[in-house]
Amino acid sequence: MPGNRRGLLGIFGSTLFQLSGIFMLSPLLLLLLKKAAVSNTVGGLFAATTWMGIFIITPFASTITQALGRRTTMWLASGLPLLAAVGFLATDTLWVWFVLELLAGIAGGLRWVLAEAFVAEFAPSEHLGRYIGAYATMVGLTFVIGPALLAWMGADSPAAMAVTIGLLAFGLAWTALIPPLPPAHDQHTARVGMHGVWQAVLAHPVIMLAGFIGGFFELGLSSILPLYGLTLGLSENAAALLVALSGLGGTLAALPAGLVADRFASPTQGRRNMMVLFATLILLASSATLAVHQVRHLLWPMVCLWGASGGALYTLTMIDIGAREKGVTLVNSTAVLVLTYTLGGLIASAISGALIDLSPRIAFPTALITVATIGWVALLRTRRIASI
Repeated sequence: MPGNRRGLLGIFGSTLFQLSGIFMLSPLLLLLLKKAAVSNTVGGLFAATTWMGIFIITPFASTITQALGRRTTMWLASGLPLLAAVGFLATDTLWVWFVLELLAGIAGGLRWVLAEAFVAEFAPSEHLGRYIGAYATMVGLTFVIGPALLAWMGADSPAAMAVTIGLLAFGLAWTALIPPLPPAHDQHTARVGMHGVWQAVLAHPVIMLAGFIGGFFELGLSSILPLYGLTLGLSENAAALLVALSGLGGTLAALPAGLVADRFASPTQGRRNMMVLFATLILLASSATLAVHQVRHLLWPMVCLWGASGGALYTLTMIDIGAREKGVTLVNSTAVLVLTYTLGGLIASAISGALIDLSPRIAFPTALITVATIGWVALLRTRRIASI
């Protein structure tokens, strides 16, 4: 339908420019704080404020959507980061920056949920995997575009903040392409808030577990890979490249996973089979940590598999939810997926540093293998049940 194509164009375009602006803004703000002699501890808390905002808003995304409507909520979520960026430019007061960053994180979490729900809503059912995979790939590219623009311009350039604001404003303008939407069929009947979140978890717990596993191995481990690389004796530059390799794996795997998911005669069973496959790859890569101290060359394919398989798992869970649900219920389930994905990332980043300090050869690999095994067994059992 023409309206659906226009909606997809609006979501893809607004996401490309908005996220490029956000991923240019985030390192710029940290560099400006460092230049102002703010401690690393405060800088780390400032960066964590974004995730706090996402966690605060995600369970209530469906409540806001039900109250305001999907299109109006998307406008709100796209406009608040622009407002925050203007605020950063207008003041140097640190506590105000924290408030603005929290506001931007809240808007980012709301936009994350809505954008993915919109893609699933507008994409034709026979090509759902293609569009969701393409969207996930584009999001991965914004992680590169934003920082690359900042590196090209330089953090000291007075135009850097202006370009960031311009990207956010251009992304907001693209949101206008999203066509007016009729009220969702479950606008007044769907359970929202914490009740809706819990209902979504109970309805498809294993799918949410797959999202958690994806976040643990793609999002969470990437944050501690430089530390792990240094523990293995890599140089600082080589250790930093591990993050890029993990991100590259996740970006490149999303679209092929989506395309393959569209081709199964039984899409649900096909997606479950693919989830088991990627969970198996994560388990194999995690098992390699037991030998990586002796065979250091294993590190590079291991990290790439973590990123690629974690990203593919997240893409497949998005497809699975989008194929089953619409309206406010779709927003509910997408919110839970975002919540479990980020929770997996936060737990991985929170425990991995301590485990590496405690025992990089035993404790750290054991924790990774345990998490990977739980995910693999749960997905394998679900696939067998679905095939009966």
